[in-house]
Amino acid sequence: MVDRLFADPVLARWYDAFCGWDQRDDLDFYLPLVLSAQSVLDVGCGTGLLLRRAREMGHAGRLCGLDPADAMLDLARKSVDVEWVLGDLGSVRGENEFELVVMTGHAFQVLVDDSELQDGLARIRSLLSAEGRFAFETRNPLVRAWERWTPEHAVEAIDSSGRVMRMEQHVQAVDGEVVRFTLTYTSPDWDAPRVSESTLRFLGADALSQVLAEAGLHIDEQFGDWDRSPLTDTSPEIITIARRA
Repeated sequence: MVDRLFADPVLARWYDAFCGWDQRDDLDFYLPLVLSAQSVLDVGCGTGLLLRRAREMGHAGRLCGLDPADAMLDLARKSVDVEWVLGDLGSVRGENEFELVVMTGHAFQVLVDDSELQDGLARIRSLLSAEGRFAFETRNPLVRAWERWTPEHAVEAIDSSGRVMRMEQHVQAVDGEVVRFTLTYTSPDWDAPRVSESTLRFLGADALSQVLAEAGLHIDEQFGDWDRSPLTDTSPEIITIARRA
């Protein structure tokens, strides 16, 4: 997840320390998909880790990263051989443009309202080529990951100069599929912490299948974890690869 607080240039510089390649399991799953597609859109690309790595590994086709945080894209733009677009899905022009659309880092869960979820999926479908695929993940609500979002599970990151930043999560409310929480970032270098409010939607497997079908998308493959193990009630993730129906 790319928290909206990372629109702050100070925090954007910390993003890869918290969510870099070595801190995540999802990017190694998505990278082969990206390398096998001639045109790729990464929705919520953040600092562009996935697309930059694909280019470094020889991807010669079209790579486009989309993010609403200009501070994140400022870091991504250091790679000039990738398209970087500021905004949301409505900011990407054209139809049938991409063989692959990805949403990594649980970015799919920020589509909270029914209308933004439906509009987002409709736009993704329109951007896909006839045989294009949409790959993304959402946390399995049956595992109730938010119950571990407590100060006892805070994480710390260290930047290249040895400075430390700590991130704590505090759940404010759980309303059906929707979880509201705060993230508090602290550093010895700051006079005060930075706090943001975030909201995520936890769609179950059945509800996810329904909204995809309503958007004209068919589930091609689905997994419960990054090792491609089958989806079960105890799986931490619902990892989905869908096609145009």
